[in-house]
Amino acid sequence: MSDTTSAATEAHKYGAALAADIESRWQDRWEREGTFDAPNPVGDLAAADGAAEIERPHAFIMDMFPYPSGAGLHVGHPLGYIATDVYARFMRMTGHNVLHTLGYDAFGLPAEQYAVQTGTHPRVTTEANMANMRRQLRALGLGHDSRRSIATIDPAYYRWTQWIFLQIFNSWYDEQIGRARPIDELVAQFESGERAVPDGRAWSELSAVERADLLSEYRLAYAKQAPVNWCPGLGTVLANEEVTADGRSERGNFPVFKANLRQWMMRITAYADRLIDDLDLLDWPDAIKLQQRNWIGRSEGARVDFALESGTEKITVFTTRPDTLFGATYMVLAPEHELVDRIVPEAWPAPSPGSAGLAEEWTGGFETPADAVAAYRKQAAAKSEVERQSEGRQKTGVFTGAYAVNPVSGERVPVFIADYVLAGYGTGAIMAVPAHDHRDFEFARVFKLPMRCVVQPSDDRGTDPSTWDDAFVSYDARIVDSANGQVSLDGLGVVEAKKKISDWLAEQGIGEGTVTYKLRDWLFSRQRYWGEPFPIVYDEDGVAHALPDSMLPVELPEIDDYSPRTFDPEDEHTAPETPLSRREDWVDVELDLGDGKGKRRFRRETNTMPNWAGSCWYELRYVDPDNAEQVVDPVNENYWMGPSPQKRAGGVDLYVGGAEHAVLHLLYSRFWHKVLHDLGHVSSSEPFHKLFNQGMITAYVYRDERGFPVPAAEVEERDGQFFFEGQPVRREMGKMGKSLKNAVAPDDICRDYGADTLRLYEMTMGPLDVSRPWETRAVVGSFRFLQRLWRNVVDEDTGEVVVTDEEPDTETLRFLHKTIDGVRADMAGLRFNTAVAKCIELNNHLVKRGSTPRSVAEQLVLLVAPLAPHIAEELWSKLGHQQSLAHQPLPEADPRYLVEDTVTAVVQIKGKVRARLEVSPEISEAELEAAALADEAVRRALGGADIRKVIVRAPKLVNIVPA
Repeated sequence: MSDTTSAATEAHKYGAALAADIESRWQDRWEREGTFDAPNPVGDLAAADGAAEIERPHAFIMDMFPYPSGAGLHVGHPLGYIATDVYARFMRMTGHNVLHTLGYDAFGLPAEQYAVQTGTHPRVTTEANMANMRRQLRALGLGHDSRRSIATIDPAYYRWTQWIFLQIFNSWYDEQIGRARPIDELVAQFESGERAVPDGRAWSELSAVERADLLSEYRLAYAKQAPVNWCPGLGTVLANEEVTADGRSERGNFPVFKANLRQWMMRITAYADRLIDDLDLLDWPDAIKLQQRNWIGRSEGARVDFALESGTEKITVFTTRPDTLFGATYMVLAPEHELVDRIVPEAWPAPSPGSAGLAEEWTGGFETPADAVAAYRKQAAAKSEVERQSEGRQKTGVFTGAYAVNPVSGERVPVFIADYVLAGYGTGAIMAVPAHDHRDFEFARVFKLPMRCVVQPSDDRGTDPSTWDDAFVSYDARIVDSANGQVSLDGLGVVEAKKKISDWLAEQGIGEGTVTYKLRDWLFSRQRYWGEPFPIVYDEDGVAHALPDSMLPVELPEIDDYSPRTFDPEDEHTAPETPLSRREDWVDVELDLGDGKGKRRFRRETNTMPNWAGSCWYELRYVDPDNAEQVVDPVNENYWMGPSPQKRAGGVDLYVGGAEHAVLHLLYSRFWHKVLHDLGHVSSSEPFHKLFNQGMITAYVYRDERGFPVPAAEVEERDGQFFFEGQPVRREMGKMGKSLKNAVAPDDICRDYGADTLRLYEMTMGPLDVSRPWETRAVVGSFRFLQRLWRNVVDEDTGEVVVTDEEPDTETLRFLHKTIDGVRADMAGLRFNTAVAKCIELNNHLVKRGSTPRSVAEQLVLLVAPLAPHIAEELWSKLGHQQSLAHQPLPEADPRYLVEDTVTAVVQIKGKVRARLEVSPEISEAELEAAALADEAVRRALGGADIRKVIVRAPKLVNIVPA
């Protein structure tokens, strides 16, 4: 072959060079023609050529907000982005108007930490990172409506983040009607006397400071002095959700300490019930719903006061089972409980009458209660909350030396401290009913504590708990042995008993029925620079004032020093100094707030909002990104996100992202959205209707003898062993990332194989919702499929189309339409790995056939298009079509070719498969039985034995039971 011929062949052969050319050309064309632009009903993005597209079914498909990292993308990052792009392309081809775009959650600590280290402004590095990420994502052929892309650092965007904050600040939650209302309506109630001022004075008698303080007790956004999580390593406070179970920062793994600071808070607790109840309206994974329910932690039960045997102190517990109060035989406080120091006596008390003395298990072998408690507290402090709550762990604790009195039985009950009780849940104290609680049962066994059965067992274990293997826990049993001279629960069911005892406790003034939550108000201040400024100023009396809309956005000023100055949380004379506080000309301002008081001196809020703020509402801005008058036009919001019979709460049609955001982002977003809904700004009451959590791409990590990761790309394998620079290293599976030195850049795969290959490989690695290991050597399998697809349509020597105009045979038609039917179902169900497999099988069938009918080639290309759009567009063009296939109808299966000629009937004898018969789908039971009994393999297996019964389930099963 001549060099000229060889060059011509290479020009038409689908390889890395041709793939790169095809992909670049089609990406340019999509951008030039606005192929993926989705029209709005009204406004700047409304369709110019009428309402045809708007009248089609519509779908809003979203990825979770990416943070633009300086390291760029590795191949694990775009897994979800490719999946949503495949689905969005599929939806367009099934006749939908699809909104699909991507923005950037660009405020946050990484850019600021880099700024502290280098002096480079966070905006400079962040915008450079965004530009690089846009380049990488564009190279993947993602079909985004780029007109709708936003970045949280754009003042035009965070102007509306600040506006939403003010909506929350200027609102209160009316529990009587169960929704948020403007704060002015609450003020009107105080002014008219409809709502009484707590101290009995008239509203007009209160000073401005007193009015502000009173309203802060109601506002959904408020500032208060509160114990907070201070992280010196990050120079800021953190929300509870940002602190790990072992007391370290989620970002950076720095130690976190408690400190008292004045901070902005969000009253998310007001929405606790709705946040739980409305999960039933959402199409979310059950595991995510459970995590949200557990985080909110709603528990219905009763508050009960236990008086201490000596002194005037009392221990208040919250219990979900007040019906078992007669069975409480001891109490447990969390080691951190504030009462512990006050109730511990100087010496161990005298043992109960008839006992030989306090057991060593109770005292820990210490001579005084104070020593025992101090030692145990030190031991407990070294454990994380996760460790303390882990199942199956040996229960530990120590007697405090104090006794309380059971308020219903009058019995003396010892008070312990134990690490399985947490200070942050309920009241940090429990009444222990060991006969009917698994953890209490384990503790009682270890410490030889009495157990009393007060719930009638439904099995034959009897009523003596000392003979049981474990506690008896039931919500559907009768209460026994639970009566005193004033109240009896005997014979009642759990529900009736809980109500009766709760009412009695309230009558006695020693308790009441109540509901508690683990959820706490959301800490919303950060002592950092790179975040949204608060639209709040303080007057000379320290009263907070909302800035008028005309003064938004409050833009970040330029500063020279980005470092927050830390402080000692135990030193009351020190306080954190935020970077913004050092720009005094920005902080101290003279403003006319339009309240009729003219210009006055104010001081700006110098904290910034957390990085969660911008991601709490970005779905709304995607809907209407250029609206300068409203956060979102109601018509556009209702079109894309409004409620319907299929999504009762409304919201985004499909939201794809990692399960790690189960609480933080999703809970916060739901809260903000519900406030906006209550105030009439949006028609949907939930932001995200359907949630799908994609899995993670993992990769091998190689560690040296010190345990440090080494560059995976430089590791050599020899005889099953692994070496780095000649030294042995060990291999393990882990996350893909820069820190583990195992990241693979998508740029490298695109360079060597093309973006379509990368897209296909990531979609074929396994089900989308499970984690899967990356293997670069396996990428070539997807590449070879695309090469075979190309050769079925294009001659590699001449570049000419080689399809034929012949009619496909019946076998090919059956194969084609089964593939169409399967691929459509798989794509609708996000089963992209099996959709690819079906396309490969059809393509292989065409290879074996030896020629490709044009009608089959065109339909195969359309089926492949959502998965590998560049090569599909090129083949579609070569097949004679001038328009992009992005909006072409996806093929539909002809039902005639889905009917099977035969089906496989399984014949079992004694449960074992002995034969498989190819039979007609219409075969009768009698005919199938006769065919089974006549089969030679069946006759051999029976060996002449008599037959007792034949069970037939035509056309697929025959079960023969020998005598």
